[in-house]
Amino acid sequence: MNGLTPLPHIAADLRGLPPSCGPVRLVAVDGHAGSGKSTFAERLAEALGGAPVLHLDDFATHEELFAWTDRLRRQVLTPFSQGRAARCAPYDWRLRRFGPARTVRPAPVVLLEGVGAGRRVLRGELARLYWMDLERTDAWRRGRQRDGTGQRAFWDGWEPAERRHFSEDPSRPFADALVRQCPQGYVVLPKGPEASADA
Repeated sequence: MNGLTPLPHIAADLRGLPPSCGPVRLVAVDGHAGSGKSTFAERLAEALGGAPVLHLDDFATHEELFAWTDRLRRQVLTPFSQGRAARCAPYDWRLRRFGPARTVRPAPVVLLEGVGAGRRVLRGELARLYWMDLERTDAWRRGRQRDGTGQRAFWDGWEPAERRHFSEDPSRPFADALVRQCPQGYVVLPKGPEASADA
């Protein structure tokens, strides 16, 4: 296995956790923008047999980069805690408005990925918190390359906002495990080290 952590092993471990939000094991994937959260969450969802993935980009807006917790609680956490389906209206970043609502049923495992998924007001609802272990500057460089020059102005505003968020409400110190992306897969390290200045 070359030291890699097979995704089916991670999936089996998550299925064995006690529910954390009603009948749901809510699993967060946090990390800096550009660190590979979405890709890891999608691959883990596949290993879980098609688990739902909630993207925090669908709840944030241009004006509320991190002020989306009330919306997430109202649309997702409260319904899940009552065993009901969530109803989410994803934000369209090009049109700058919310689109049609979609239904997310309370599956045994639901993944929540995005910057701030492990923030303090959500941690009580989480069965597990993963932190994508990629240095901030490397993650941001990857994100800028991915999004191209058309998003340069957005990134110029995003970086100080993200730095401020993690300074006030860090996630990495509370992560259950660090996830390191490798060319052939992932290495998951239980109970990550103490937070650094980069976190």
